[in-house]
Amino acid sequence: MRDEPSPSPRPRPAPGDVTGEAPAVEVVGLVKRYGTKTAADGLTLSVARGSVTAVLGPNGAGKTTTIETCEGYRRPDAGTVRVLGLDPRADAARLRPRVGVMLQSGGVYPGARAAEMLRHTASLHAHPVDVDALIERLGLESCGRTVYRRLSGGQQQRLALAMAVVGRPELVFLDEPTAGLDPQARRATWDLVRELRADGVSVVLTTHHMDEAEQLADQVHIIDAGKVIASGSPEELCRGGAENSLRFSGRPGLDVASLLTALPVECTAVELAPGSYRITGKVTPQLLATVTSWCAQHGVLPDRLSVERHTLEDVFLELTGKELRA
Repeated sequence: MRDEPSPSPRPRPAPGDVTGEAPAVEVVGLVKRYGTKTAADGLTLSVARGSVTAVLGPNGAGKTTTIETCEGYRRPDAGTVRVLGLDPRADAARLRPRVGVMLQSGGVYPGARAAEMLRHTASLHAHPVDVDALIERLGLESCGRTVYRRLSGGQQQRLALAMAVVGRPELVFLDEPTAGLDPQARRATWDLVRELRADGVSVVLTTHHMDEAEQLADQVHIIDAGKVIASGSPEELCRGGAENSLRFSGRPGLDVASLLTALPVECTAVELAPGSYRITGKVTPQLLATVTSWCAQHGVLPDRLSVERHTLEDVFLELTGKELRA
C-alpha cells in the first residue's frame, strides 16, 4: 500500500516458515466431502508469490470450499494445503497477522460503526495502513459513522475490502470484491488490487466477472465439479481456443450444420444463445465472404457482424456448466 511516504516493512517470516520461491498458496490433491457430495475432488493448484491469481467456477463448482480451506475455515478430508508455507489450521496463529481475508458477507459486528470497525481491525496489526487514507481511497468518508447493518451493499463490500488490507498482509483472499459496486468503485478496487501486487502482495481473487479476471489476473484457475479443469494466464487460456471469432445475430434456429459445410474444416460454428452465432477459426476476408454468402442464400440478414478476440468468458462458458446447457 502506498498511502504513506515511508511505509513500515511487513513482518519477516517466522523461523521455520517455507520461504523463497515456494508458492504463496499450494493445494495438492485436496478432497473435501459434505455427506455424499464431493465439493473438492483431488483438486490441485498453486498461487505464485507477488501475483494476482483468479479462481473461477460456476456456483457449486468447489471454489468456495477450496478458498475456505486455504483460509483455515475448513479441514480437508485428504490432500495438503500450504499457505505461505504453513498449515492454515495448525499454524493459524502464525498466519493470522500475515493474511488478509475479505469475505463476501459477514465478518463485521452489525452494530459497529464503519470507521470504528476499521480502526479496531488496524489496531490488531503491528504496521497497519493509515486508516484515514484508506477510508478516503475507498470512498467511505460519508459513511464512517454509520453502523454496518445500515450500510448499502456496496459500502459493506468496500469496508470488507479495507479490513482485509489494512494490516499490510503478505497474502490476501478477496471473495467477489466488486459485487454490488458501481463502476467508479469497481475501478477504484481494481486500482487497489494492482497496487497490492506492485507492493509484492499475493492476491487470490474469486469473481464472477470474467472481464475483472482478464484485467487483473496473472494466473487463472478454472474449477468445475471439484477439479481444476484449466489453468494459465488469461492470454494463454484465450489462445487455447480460437485467436479470434466471427459473431453475428440472426433469427433463432439457423441451420448451423449447413453453415459448417460451407466453412473451412478447421472452423466451428455454434448458436451461443437464441439468435446469437459465433464462428471460430482463422478469420480472413474469404471466411467473411463465405459467411455473408451463406446468409444471403438462406435469406438471413446478419446483424451486428463483428470480428472478436476469444475472451476469457468464452473459455469459461465452453469449459464449465455443460449440464446446464444440455
